[in-house]
Amino acid sequence: MPVYEYQCQQCDKRFEALRPMSQMDAPAECPRCGASDTRRAISVFAAVSRGADGGSRMIASSAPGGGCAGCAGGHCGSCSH
Repeated sequence: MPVYEYQCQQCDKRFEALRPMSQMDAPAECPRCGASDTRRAISVFAAVSRGADGGSRMIASSAPGGGCAGCAGGHCGSCSH
């Protein structure tokens, strides 16, 4: 079962829920205030590829905040950020 991120429209809490795909857009109860006025949020993801040398490198990401795919806005060796 996939994990989805939701945002409460009442208290602005962002939370995760493990749900079947058939229920991904159904409202989820907010763990902070109990409201069911929630919306599915865009989730951050990343994929890692293992190289022949045993090392790994980031190949995809939707990480917010700039930077490259491997550092999610922090400093890493694969870019100048």
